[in-house]
Amino acid sequence: MEEHRKAEIMERVKEKGVRFIRLQFTDVLGILKNVAIPVSQLEKALDGELMFDGSSIAGFVGIEESDMYLVPDPDTFVVFPWRPAVGAVARLICDVYTKDRKPFVGCPRYNLKRVLKEAEMMGYTMYVGPEVEFFLFLLDDQGRPTVRTHDEATYFDLAPTDRGEDARRDMVMTLEDMGFEVEASHHEVAPGQHEIDFKYDDALKIADAIMTFKLVVHSIAQRHGLHASFMPKPIYGRNGSGMHTHQSLARNGQNVFFDPARPDGLSDTARYYIGGILKHARAFSAVTNPTVNSYKRLVPGFEAPVYMAWSETNRSCLIRVPAKRGSSTRIEVRNPDPACNPYLALAVMLKAGLDGVMNRISPPEPVNQNIYHMSEEERASLGVESLPANLAEALEELKMNQVIRDAMGEHIYEQFMRVKLDEWNRYQRFVHPWELDEYLALF
Repeated sequence: MEEHRKAEIMERVKEKGVRFIRLQFTDVLGILKNVAIPVSQLEKALDGELMFDGSSIAGFVGIEESDMYLVPDPDTFVVFPWRPAVGAVARLICDVYTKDRKPFVGCPRYNLKRVLKEAEMMGYTMYVGPEVEFFLFLLDDQGRPTVRTHDEATYFDLAPTDRGEDARRDMVMTLEDMGFEVEASHHEVAPGQHEIDFKYDDALKIADAIMTFKLVVHSIAQRHGLHASFMPKPIYGRNGSGMHTHQSLARNGQNVFFDPARPDGLSDTARYYIGGILKHARAFSAVTNPTVNSYKRLVPGFEAPVYMAWSETNRSCLIRVPAKRGSSTRIEVRNPDPACNPYLALAVMLKAGLDGVMNRISPPEPVNQNIYHMSEEERASLGVESLPANLAEALEELKMNQVIRDAMGEHIYEQFMRVKLDEWNRYQRFVHPWELDEYLALF
């Protein structure tokens, strides 16, 4: 790290009275990890001299090659506003390096950097704006999370119906204290469900921001005696939580998805990008929708995208093109959910879109009717396919798709497949309460 950046951080630590630093990184499954150090060890950490046991992290390395380094990104330094002012706690997001001081190919953050570099070589910068949904649940007498919601509010309701308003307000203020530009927050469709939207930025900053966002939401919910869950479908018969992902490409600061000469304002680049997303969506859904539970959300009737089509007006499609044009021209990919690893999810969607641009993959005509109301024959006549019905089907699609495998890198792909196939097999073998209710007395 450059000496002047080190000096800046050391000065800020002194000004804020920081006593502890959390060195954060993300594993292959998208779980936030950290090594906490006292401030006396900060200079050593800033020099990239702090080691940890990589063999203890899912999807990293074996015990025979466990020594790894955490290399902090100085741009990610922030003090946690919810921690005490005396003995304050700060964090730095880190990249993972091998014992040979080389970037670790199994580090999801480094992997996103690698794919972003491919885009840069083509002259593009990826911009992303996520819409992250979550539930707030009550705790039981032992402090364990339940699936009992703390309100019966619905879309855009206010207090007193929306009893999560105070918690959500504190989340927004905390995020703003940490440098987020929050654009909107509101109650979502289902009871206990909420959404906070923050301003778009380049893809790496947004992936970091999503991980930080989850930490803030969990922490502030806990302070309100609630449990925040980013599980995609926690309650049967109610809407699940998505992470609709707005994305665009820019060249030299100009949005290349916009073409003022076209009646709809969409450039060929935008259309080819849409074509690439549609071509590879069945494969990358294993990454953007990575759990068994993810596919309980991706069913008709709950505003979740099931069908692989695009439209400028239609929210029943996988891809929606919002109405704004000019610098705001973008596409909204609607299937990702907040259980995904954001570094991997953005990498696979970008790679899919770039494949469309490079190979001039034209999308089909937009579908402006409500696909949920179509028959199977009507969908077939329009060439509208469905996303995978379950995790196993998605993993099979991923296995056959070299473009998306390349977006993950071979190390991450192999580790991801190993863990997720095990998850599916455990789910398949387990006897679920529904089966007991359905069959035990009958047979």
